[in-house]
Amino acid sequence: MRSMPIHLSRRWRSMNTVWALFAIELALTIPALALFAIAQPDLYRTRLWRDGFKSGFNSNPEAQIYAMTNREHYEVPLVWSQFITDFNVVISVLSMFLLLCKGVMFIMHIFWPILGFVVHGILVALWGYSVYAQTKPDNSDPRFPKLSSPWYISKGCSAVHDQSVVNYCKQAQAALGVSVVMLFLFAANTLLAILSMIPSKTERLARKTQILEGSPEQQSAMRFAPPPQSAKQKAWDAQSGRALNSPSTVGGMKTPVTPRTMAFTRLGGGGEAKSGYYGGGDLPLRR
Repeated sequence: MRSMPIHLSRRWRSMNTVWALFAIELALTIPALALFAIAQPDLYRTRLWRDGFKSGFNSNPEAQIYAMTNREHYEVPLVWSQFITDFNVVISVLSMFLLLCKGVMFIMHIFWPILGFVVHGILVALWGYSVYAQTKPDNSDPRFPKLSSPWYISKGCSAVHDQSVVNYCKQAQAALGVSVVMLFLFAANTLLAILSMIPSKTERLARKTQILEGSPEQQSAMRFAPPPQSAKQKAWDAQSGRALNSPSTVGGMKTPVTPRTMAFTRLGGGGEAKSGYYGGGDLPLRR
């Protein structure tokens, strides 16, 4: 027995839910783009790094200068690196671009759940890495106690050494908060896409009926096909075909032989007329 092919639904379970998630995504993407764009290239990253060192929470930002002077390898902690700052800006711009594309495709009814699963799955991975990088602690200096996250998260902005960086501390916390919410939002979108890809009971029944009855083209051809002929009708059609193809037909019709036809034939020297529909042989010519 041949197994039925896998069928993925192209309809979202709840259109209103999709629109609501789009609206929430727009309300979060704009602040995320603004926060990360302001932080680029180095508005407060190094200041928070230096303030944490003064408070004994993380390594010294001047260590990379010493390493470069002595031609030693030095790896900047991920949370303080330029890479993660640029990375956050890139994924914010990408999220805004994809949101616009998703909205247009959804209106055109071509943003199927399978596409939503792929797109949102990628965004979950990107924002997940962003949250990981923003929460990864700087424990590179063995002289300081090990923290589970950067000091402005684990200790709070009340633990700043220089009060001029309090606002920067709050901005970094806001950026992390938006990133976490974006991660959960795209995870919810991914879950909705997975649920929408699974056909409902009605869709499975309709799909099974379509497979059993054939494709819509085949059903249309069967609907307009002529009814089957009986054996008597087939015999009549065969006899009519032989009659039409017989040598005595002219233009598809037989020429009947009448007395008048035979008379004119004899007078014209055409010889004897042959019998036609009306059987019989020669008839005497009246004088």
